[in-house]
Amino acid sequence: MARYFDVHPENPQRRSIGQVVRLITEGGLIAYPTDSCYALGCQLGNKTGIDRIKEIRGLDDKHHFTLVCQDFAQLGQFVHVSNAVFRLVKASTPGSYTFILPATKEVPRRLMHPKKKTVGVRIPEHVVTQALVAELGEPLLSSTLLLPDQEEPMTQGWEIKERLDHQVDAVLDSGECGTEPTTVIDLSEGEPEIVRRGAGDTSRFE
Repeated sequence: MARYFDVHPENPQRRSIGQVVRLITEGGLIAYPTDSCYALGCQLGNKTGIDRIKEIRGLDDKHHFTLVCQDFAQLGQFVHVSNAVFRLVKASTPGSYTFILPATKEVPRRLMHPKKKTVGVRIPEHVVTQALVAELGEPLLSSTLLLPDQEEPMTQGWEIKERLDHQVDAVLDSGECGTEPTTVIDLSEGEPEIVRRGAGDTSRFE
């Protein structure tokens, strides 16, 4: 049964955040709110967590997982960023964007796209997500909480608790969060390619 954490949206309780991070570092899988709907998250090297996300979402091996980073400095440890790409990403973060970029050797091989050796990265603009990643001290491996039988991502904490009670270890609820998934931009070839239009404005990439 998943633990349920009711977290303040602007001043998240440090004790609750600490308990959730402890769950993550002990191999747990969480459902948590972001600025663009709920996501599933686990620790970077958690192979079982990755398999659980794939099972919940019905994903194949070509799925781009996302590393949710605290800031640009952390993001730069896990992906290669050219000067031209740097300006684009810097101008768009924090925000509702996921960028696909070439992965560095810090990224576990199983997280990379099998052929392109790329990975998704993002810096969210959400107080609770930022608190989680800051406490964790490393990126949170994530995937949008979109179930195979649904067209829209899940956005209500209580509903997620009911639906995934025996499939995740914790659900964080901080009230309203984004209702639209991130805009996904592939920058791995240098020129921006819009893979998915979502919450982020695409005009600067067109």
